Amino acid sequence: MWENIDWSKILDLLKYNAEAPLLFSSGMFFFLFFFFTLFYNLLKKRPTGKIIYVILFSYYFYYMSSGMFFLLLALTTTVDFTLASFMGKAKTKRRRKPFLILSICFNLGMLGFFKYTNFFGEIIASLLNESFKGFNLVLPVGISFFTFQSMSYTIDVYRGNITPLKSWLDYAFYVSFFPPLVAGPIVRAKDFIPQIRKPAFVTREMFGMAVFLIITGLFKKAIISNYISANFVDRVFDNPGMFGGLEILFGLYGYAIQIYCDFSGYSDMAIGIALLLGFKINPNFNSPYKAQNITDFWRRWHISLSSWLRDYLYISLGGNRKGKIRTYINLIITMLLGGLWHGASLRFILWGAVHGVVLALHKFYRTLLPKRDQQYVVPRWRRVLNIFLTFHFVVFVWILFRSSDMEAAGTLFSRIFTHFHPEIIWEFIRGYAPTLIFMAAAILLHFSSDKLEARAQNAFISIPLLIKALIIVALIVFIFQIKSADVQPFIYFNF
Repeated sequence: MWENIDWSKILDLLKYNAEAPLLFSSGMFFFLFFFFTLFYNLLKKRPTGKIIYVILFSYYFYYMSSGMFFLLLALTTTVDFTLASFMGKAKTKRRRKPFLILSICFNLGMLGFFKYTNFFGEIIASLLNESFKGFNLVLPVGISFFTFQSMSYTIDVYRGNITPLKSWLDYAFYVSFFPPLVAGPIVRAKDFIPQIRKPAFVTREMFGMAVFLIITGLFKKAIISNYISANFVDRVFDNPGMFGGLEILFGLYGYAIQIYCDFSGYSDMAIGIALLLGFKINPNFNSPYKAQNITDFWRRWHISLSSWLRDYLYISLGGNRKGKIRTYINLIITMLLGGLWHGASLRFILWGAVHGVVLALHKFYRTLLPKRDQQYVVPRWRRVLNIFLTFHFVVFVWILFRSSDMEAAGTLFSRIFTHFHPEIIWEFIRGYAPTLIFMAAAILLHFSSDKLEARAQNAFISIPLLIKALIIVALIVFIFQIKSADVQPFIYFNF
């Protein structure tokens, strides 16, 4: 039997493949995770053994996602652990500051080298009226996430919010923990580090919630997001000049659904997988398209990043402590840099700047409103109108985020207002009926009440394990029935 096994093919499957990086939604990941959990359960009561084992698997997971860049992860871990240790020995902030500056310069320098070298090179060359040949740089998967996570640790040590860890292993576990490693959520040290050496204990409720999150994440990513992307959204954004305003408008709605299902699906799976291992990670999304204003949207969307920008950038700039004008400027700068974090392109900077300006305008608008009693309830019609307006603002600004370049973004904007043909609505519905059904289902689920979602979670937790297994099998079969031939990595792998 063993003689008939082609071991070379098995070894190839266990090597990094740039054309097919390891994804949470892939069968390969669940195969590896199954065998990982077998040994993990044997080490639950041995903290050091558990830590070493998870670190080794996390580094292998990152290798399968980004190749030899796992060495970069190890370098970041070692540098920030060492600098934080030096800060821990300094008695005053003044003495800790040089180590913090070194940490920030190292992390931002590394991030800037891989992510922004060509971008700023092109800008400088154009100012000097010179030609610029870009470097062939490969962006390490998840570099924006683990650098921000590591920076938050050194900043918190500098501020005195946490004490530096004494064990490199503990810090390596925190930075490399594989569920949130490549696409978030960005985990705070104060929330996660106290859990590292606690016995890994998973209750029946935790297990049920973990499986529920993994299933919903898979459904969002592998079914909703992948299907509408491959069958509609990509076509619209890749060739905007070939579509009329009606198709482009629905393409925008489709992308709004796609990016939410893609990213929140990853977050759900990351949080669920971590929970299966006995670790709790804070939610990263809270029905963002239910937001009644842009401030509310950023409290609900990518919560780990928006709170990171607030705590480590906005507050560091002065927050709202230096007058109204400075507050508005700080908001705009924070969101502008948040846009730059997403990508080295003018369209990302504009996307962040537009959000920053509207956040500042909303903050100014709120100062003009009379103070209301805490018991005041916004009329239902106004809540619906606020949600409608906020949703459409976010949707239209997604054009800057998704377009291939500024010219394509301009084409998309113009064709919505100059080539809108509502008379083709029924032909459009017939042509894209399956995609529109998926989009409608996603919208209905997103706007369902919190009570209904809580009931669904509790119902799933309470059903027998066999029924849970059957639901998972049915979901996997459905995924294979509708999946496209191309590998569709998570959108935020690019950031």
